[in-house]
Amino acid sequence: MSGLSLRPDGTLVDRAILLMQEGPLNASRLAAEVMALPNAPPVVADRLATALLGADPRVRQQADGRWALVGAARGSPLLDECAFAVVDVETTGMQAAGDDRMTEIAVIVVQGGRREVVFESLLNPGRPIPPRITQLTGISDAMVRTAPTFADVADDVLAALAGRVFVAHNARFDWGFVTAEVRRARDLVLDGPRLCTVRLARRLYRGEKSYGLTALAHRFSLEFPARHRAAGDAIVTGMLLERLLGAARAQGTQTLADLEGLHRAPLAGG
Repeated sequence: MSGLSLRPDGTLVDRAILLMQEGPLNASRLAAEVMALPNAPPVVADRLATALLGADPRVRQQADGRWALVGAARGSPLLDECAFAVVDVETTGMQAAGDDRMTEIAVIVVQGGRREVVFESLLNPGRPIPPRITQLTGISDAMVRTAPTFADVADDVLAALAGRVFVAHNARFDWGFVTAEVRRARDLVLDGPRLCTVRLARRLYRGEKSYGLTALAHRFSLEFPARHRAAGDAIVTGMLLERLLGAARAQGTQTLADLEGLHRAPLAGG
């Protein structure tokens, strides 16, 4: 798999594949017959179909917009062919599976020479923001009072992530919050490749005193537009990713599978 996709515990994609064995399907029929959303507006159906099927190598979207089965899946894509969704979230605390919620999210796409903010929004967490969090991020209860909830923007977030490799600094944290919110909002499971820039930096630049985002930004002379805000941190993480991809290529990394192998590799001495 070369990018993120959605699965409801492994059943929806299989149902779509079975239906497409009879011929191409449009997004509205996929929404109605696969996702049990017969009244989904066309734009919502299109986004959900892309999120569900966009990363599956067995499926392609035809010129007429319908989805159809293809032949055998291709091999691992080259790094230059990969689109990376660099994500940063701000939250009310550390417990994604507990009572904590996101207060802000940003998604930056990095692909080849492109680095672009494709989604950013404050979020109403539905609970008070602790003073220590407001002090750190500058995000207050007043700022999010009229902001959308995650459920309000879930389709836009999923569209920004679909078919792309999830990347974050300390990715377990951001992935945990995004997947928890997707499950609560849409009862869907986000699945696919994900990379942590902390982990990659540890393997590509040994011996750094710190692998925190501030320290690595200083190491590579990367300037924050806004520290501890989702878009600011995501932009710097995207710039860091570009440096890490360059270092990986210099070591012979050519494909996403190569990069994932590097990402998984144990550190020397432990």
